[in-house]
Amino acid sequence: MSHIHTVPGLNDPSLLKTGVAYVNGEWVKARSGKTFEVHDPSSGKLIGTAPEFDAADTQRAIDAAATALPLFRAKTGRERSKLLRKWYDLMVENSEDIAKLITWENGKPLADAKGEAAYAATFLEWFSEEAPRIYGETIPASIAGNRVVTMKEPVGVCGLITPWNFPAAMITRKIGPALAAGCTVVAKSPGETPFTSLALVELAHRAGIPRGVVNIVSGLKNTPEIGEILTTSPAIKKVSFTGSTPVGKLLMKQSSSTLKKLSFELGGNAPFIVFDDADVDTAVAGAVASKFRSSGQTCVCANRLYVQAGIYDQFAQKLAAKVRDFKVGGGYTEGVTHGPVIHDRAVTKVDAHVRDAEKKGGKVIQGGEKMPELGANFFQPTIITGMTMDMALASEETFGPVAGIFKFDTEEEVVKMANSSEVGLAGYFFSRDLQRVNRVAEGLEVGMVGVNTGLISDAAAPFGGVKESGFGREGSKYGIAEFQIIKTITYGGMGGPLQT
Repeated sequence: MSHIHTVPGLNDPSLLKTGVAYVNGEWVKARSGKTFEVHDPSSGKLIGTAPEFDAADTQRAIDAAATALPLFRAKTGRERSKLLRKWYDLMVENSEDIAKLITWENGKPLADAKGEAAYAATFLEWFSEEAPRIYGETIPASIAGNRVVTMKEPVGVCGLITPWNFPAAMITRKIGPALAAGCTVVAKSPGETPFTSLALVELAHRAGIPRGVVNIVSGLKNTPEIGEILTTSPAIKKVSFTGSTPVGKLLMKQSSSTLKKLSFELGGNAPFIVFDDADVDTAVAGAVASKFRSSGQTCVCANRLYVQAGIYDQFAQKLAAKVRDFKVGGGYTEGVTHGPVIHDRAVTKVDAHVRDAEKKGGKVIQGGEKMPELGANFFQPTIITGMTMDMALASEETFGPVAGIFKFDTEEEVVKMANSSEVGLAGYFFSRDLQRVNRVAEGLEVGMVGVNTGLISDAAAPFGGVKESGFGREGSKYGIAEFQIIKTITYGGMGGPLQT
């Protein structure tokens, strides 16, 4: 099956940066000379190595960002806008190569990766347009003669930690607003997928973004050490993290030592509800988009599918028929719709969830097995009916291509089940009853609701969760606020009469 895993060449081979990270405008190795290996999740073959940074390497990146801050924050919003716009243009011009890199190190099919490359670029476009529109306010004071105005200032140097499931979009979604606000950044690339972020920062370099403004550090074994210095360094004023809830809790605890501003986008366990009055075909299409995108490895993937009793069997059969048509394989292979999961631990978890559901009475009606003939990290897209709340899949995020379908009878019952989770990132439901749409949208304890759609990500829409899914919003007009502080200026003795 080796022909599945061929890697097409890049149009611009200089976008693949191996053995280096990016600090103070230069491509650098770890001072220790240590590196870690990055493997293609489809074939297991070596892609290349990346430097294993330690705390001292990371400190150099923080120092570079701190040195670059005064000049960069002094630029006008329009100047920063032009830099971001140039970076955006370069991303669009090189989107094919970016997609190839995403597929290579993440495994998602090329069509998916092209979608991500385009989506990632939109954050640079969006925040290039926000940069010149940073407005303060004048506030009527309650003391005669006082005048109160507010200014929005950049928070300072930002530490950004991004995950492997969107190697391009998670980088631009954080760096875009930081730069628009006038901040400088140290971004930790994911150990599994460092090369996409380095290609993006090569384009930032070409766009003329000044040295020290964007720094990319890398590490695999040293990830906890890098995380600790980003959260405890007094020079860093803000940390933004996308990843698991337990790691988010650890980073929050560490950040308390220096009282940093934080935004966290943590684990999800998204409910996906289909009511009897829904259009079943629309709901099935929504489930395919929301559950199986990136082989189920997104934080807003539908994790628990609740279908009302009246259409339960019809929905399950139609979804299974759609999933049967999926083509699983290496991401570059023509016609492949779904790739591998990221590594062996992910396969093990997916398999454990399926076996647990079977043991407790669930019925696998599609898929359910590993696919060793394709490679170690492949698992069949799977549909399970007869799900119950005592199954692992009901309370844990699977992060893989498994859709477990629960049956419910009443609106009240399903909203209660949907909310019986300590996390609350996204939720989806399908209904054509206008009043029900309003009731359920307001009743779900999540940060984002998709009504009659399985795709809710958009640079214009605020992205983030509630409960243990974290706080803060990314994208939208609110996304830039996470990288700003409000300064209040009160002028006294301003209310006198005109001088004669």
